[in-house]
Amino acid sequence: MTKGVLSSPLPWNPAALRAALLDWWDVHGRHDLPWKLTARGGRPAPGEPLDPLAIWSAEVMLQQTQLVVMLPYWRRWMAAYPDLGTLAVADQQDVLLLWQGLGYYARARRLHQGAGMVLAREAGGVADPWPRTLKGWLALPGIGPSTAGSILSSAYDLPHPILDGNVQRLLARFRAYTEPPRRQGRLFWALSADLLDPLRPRDFNQALMDLGATVCTPRQPACERCPWQGACAAYASGDPQAFPVSEAPKPLPFQVIGVAVVLDASGRVLIDQRLEEGLLGGLWEFPGGKQEPGEAIEFTIRRELAEELAIEVEVGEELITLEHSYSHKRLRFVVHLCRWLAGEPQPLASQQVRWVEPERLGEFPFPAANARIIAALRERPSR
Repeated sequence: MTKGVLSSPLPWNPAALRAALLDWWDVHGRHDLPWKLTARGGRPAPGEPLDPLAIWSAEVMLQQTQLVVMLPYWRRWMAAYPDLGTLAVADQQDVLLLWQGLGYYARARRLHQGAGMVLAREAGGVADPWPRTLKGWLALPGIGPSTAGSILSSAYDLPHPILDGNVQRLLARFRAYTEPPRRQGRLFWALSADLLDPLRPRDFNQALMDLGATVCTPRQPACERCPWQGACAAYASGDPQAFPVSEAPKPLPFQVIGVAVVLDASGRVLIDQRLEEGLLGGLWEFPGGKQEPGEAIEFTIRRELAEELAIEVEVGEELITLEHSYSHKRLRFVVHLCRWLAGEPQPLASQQVRWVEPERLGEFPFPAANARIIAALRERPSR
């Protein structure tokens, strides 16, 4: 018996399962995803290639974002960067500004960087610079095995399995796996590979994702509409929603951040650009930093600005307090208006600093949490 699987799972019949899934998908699948259509707007013929840039962009956007949120961003992205050359030579600030609001900005930086790498292959004399192998796609930044497999099967109809979150949840539930699925990645890769239809890999992988996204959902799965209901061990158990088994949740670290909206005598605002690292690398922000134990927030702000910008400020009234959660921590931003007193701002912990008129803040890409700070600053009565 495979560790972590019910002792009497229902028979495993890949040929019958893939046939049932594809029959279901031909009728109920999501056939209108624009990056899965030909230039004519129709479904591709078997083996017909599709635009790898459109698919790559969509796959990266979908890594951390739901389809309904992602789709308008993808449309704007493809309108701005319809081909490899346009994206590769774009200014990174424009790329980040277009991505603003989608979150996890490292994805945009990696797409931009990866486009440059593919374009360099073309400049080096490669007739078709797009990778046709897993190794080729994995060499690009931000591409893991599932994303690479999905791009290859979607763009070129090549037989590569996938294992995104939807598919992993679907397979763990289907086999009624009794441990959190992340502990047995090899098992689920093997199941996905065994199921893959070698004759219709593009359609099959999309069908697998559609089944997980529209039927075998995280909560309240629609088992009555599932083509695999009769072979599903979780359904046979009588409690399909008990699967997959979840990891015990870990409390997210909590931090208080003192933030300064620094104004000079002419009313300009001081902003700085983050280093090219982490989730928010390359974005602009209002300066500040983490409150240390026992510190008053006003002292935190003065200390951080002295350490990171070499300036002295007078901390004034509170502008706004807001909370924002990331996947790995929760933050509370306590924002104060500050008056610049002395010192020429220096980017000691950032790429660059700028004095900007408040009405021009919209020209710079900021993290999502900063949008409310900008709104509060603009709504502040003029003095």
